[in-house]
Amino acid sequence: MIGGIGIWELLIILFIILIIFGAGKLPEIGAGIGKGIGNFRKAMSDGKAINVTPDKPGQKPSDPASSKPEDGTPT
Repeated sequence: MIGGIGIWELLIILFIILIIFGAGKLPEIGAGIGKGIGNFRKAMSDGKAINVTPDKPGQKPSDPASSKPEDGTPT
């Protein structure tokens, strides 16, 4: 048993998915899930942290690229 789900429950879930999406869509769904997992693993192993905290008023932005004007004029 995997997390309280037995083999019969898994078979029923797979059968319902097969009915909903059809046999033709299953390879596309599998490829999409595989790419998503690969991207997630790549993002987790990069080691670059993303700062999601908002800047305080009056404080300079921490990212120098974000301080450039959007219209492309030099500062």
